[in-house]
This record gives sequence, C-alpha cells and structure tokens, in this order.
Amino acid sequence: MLAIRIEQTGGPEVLKTVDVPIPEPGPGQVLVRHQAVGLNFIDTYHRTGLYPVRMPSGLGMEAAGTVEKVGDGVTRFQVGDPIAYASGPLGAYAEFHVTSADRAVKPPPGIDPKIAAAVLLKGMTAEFLVRRCFPLQAGQTALVHAAAGGVGQILVQWAKHIGATVIATVGSEDKAEVARNLGADHVILYRDQDVPAEVRKTTDGKGVEVAYDSVGAATFEGTLASLARRGMFVSFGNASGPAPAVQPLQLQRAGSVFLTRPTLYDYTATQAELDDSAGALFDLIVKGVIKVEVGQTFPLAQAADAHRALEARETVGATVLAP
Repeated sequence: MLAIRIEQTGGPEVLKTVDVPIPEPGPGQVLVRHQAVGLNFIDTYHRTGLYPVRMPSGLGMEAAGTVEKVGDGVTRFQVGDPIAYASGPLGAYAEFHVTSADRAVKPPPGIDPKIAAAVLLKGMTAEFLVRRCFPLQAGQTALVHAAAGGVGQILVQWAKHIGATVIATVGSEDKAEVARNLGADHVILYRDQDVPAEVRKTTDGKGVEVAYDSVGAATFEGTLASLARRGMFVSFGNASGPAPAVQPLQLQRAGSVFLTRPTLYDYTATQAELDDSAGALFDLIVKGVIKVEVGQTFPLAQAADAHRALEARETVGATVLAP
C-alpha cells in the first residue's frame, strides 16, 4: 500500500512516499480501508518535532473509510461498516491503517467519508471547547481566532447555535467574508487592526468572556488583553509557534483571568466521552446546523504540498488527502 513516512524532523520535504505491506489488526483493533484522510495542524507539530515522535514514523491521526478486517474480541464494528477515527495511532497518511476499535466511531448514514475525515478531529475539538472546557452560554461573547480555518469555522457556527456573540479574527478580506457568512457578528483583520482595541470597542470596553486561540505565539498577548474580568483564555494550538511562558501575576493583572491549555484526548479519554462528543457533532451536521467546507483536496502522495499550504495559511476550511 502507499503510505507517507518520516525518518527525521524538518520541513514538508521530510515527508516520503513509500510502499509498505498492509498491516494486520491485532486483538481489539480494526483495519480501515481509507476513503479520505484528514489534515490537521498537529500533523505539522509531529513533523517538525514540536511534539516528539519515535523515528521512523507514520504521520496523521484522522481518517474515514470502511472496516476491512476486525481483530479478536472486536464487537463494536463489523467488516464493511463505515468508520472514522481522530485519535491515531500515527500513520493515517496511508491507504490502510490499523486503529483501536474503542477509539473509533461509526458515522451516521448520510455522512460522506470525506466530510467525516475533514471534521471529526476538528469538530470534536470545537465540541469540547464550547460545551465542556468553557461551557459557552447564550448572551456571552467569544473571541475566535483563525475563524476561517477548519476548527474556527466550526467554532463560529457552534457558538452562534448556542446564542453567543462571536468576534472573529482572520488574515484577509476573503477570509473575513467566510467568517461573516458563517454568522460571525464582528470580524477583525488581525494583520491590519489592533485586536484588543477592536475587541474593547465592540464590547463597550468589557472584553470577552472567553477567547479560543489556536494561533499561539503571535496572538498570545493580544488575546490576554482582550479578556473581560475573570475571562477564560483557551489556548489550544500553536500555529505560529508555542505560546510564551506565563507568570501567575500576569493573569491577576489582566483581570483575575483563567488560562487553560487543553487537548482533545483529555476530553475524550473514555469511550463514553468519545461517543458523546462525536454524536453531538454528527447530530448538528445532520441537522444542517454545522456546515463543513472541504476547501482543498490533495492526493495522498502530495501530502508535502498540503503541509506547505496549511502552514502558509493558504487553506480555507478543512483539507483532506485522497488515498
């Protein structure tokens, strides 16, 4: 089968196309024939070494397709079932991959594999951010960075569904139009405008109850300065590099604010949490509340080009790889 491997950390050029044997599922595992593979920023963190992995390594944590084989003891799936997963193990950049049956979910009828692969990791991330990390409520105001990106688009739609006011930041007027069409109440062009100043202007000087920041280093200070008294800073990504270290007094001076750096795994640690998160996501997709834009599709063999586009902020919405 065709697969993508890395033997060292570095830029997109370290991604290598190889021909390897199709793996066999062990006890509790399933072999998935991929129909679509999701591209996520965490893939670039593994590639660059920001999140260390043992070399040589596969890449990718998210995909959707059908169950090809089941290992001993598996009752959650049968051969031929639709399946999607977003928690690895690493190696989803391949035509086939083995994953644990209890860490995968069965998309409901009508969910295209391309949509499932594009949305599961990003959508469950949005789910835990707005429902459990900071339980967003109607009438509150949320700042959403990178609002035209994969997670950002879902966050905007989910927050509006809850009844919150959304202030979105984007890097271009084209992306601003995307955010507005998704329902964002206010859009800030972060390259041209002072984000904290615009947030304060929009909120009559109060700031936002919660800020969802997937950008990291480049937006950290501005996000901290945009919070309302006792607001929550949810730092969940490092697109521009890791956020700086924080001294507790900074949080006090910013208005007794809270800072958390969550990860999806800790909010889907049990099978019940995983099923609830995916179920809430798929329910809103089926109902048409959340619309998923697959903005780009790259052949699996061109995964390096997909990484370049993602890191250059040239993508809109979700990106998938086609095996």
